[in-house]
Amino acid sequence: MLIWKTFVTTFTLVFLAELGDKTQLSTMLLAAHNESYLSVFLGAALALILNTIIGVYLGSVISKSLPMHYIHLGAGMAFIIIGILLITQKF
Repeated sequence: MLIWKTFVTTFTLVFLAELGDKTQLSTMLLAAHNESYLSVFLGAALALILNTIIGVYLGSVISKSLPMHYIHLGAGMAFIIIGILLITQKF
């Protein structure tokens, strides 16, 4: 049961995070300018899969060498810094 809970939580979080972001808007723009929707879909899907593989791998490596508290702190600080950069239009 825990596997399904993790799956549903991950799917929901990533799905909602990706809605309306630059990746989705770029994909829509590419699909609008290209006849081959399948190529746009496959390219975008492969890119997201590769990014996910990298994220899962790095997350598993980092979690073995750092306490979870530091990982949460680092992730929180990264989101705050990115938010400030986005608000000030420097990112």
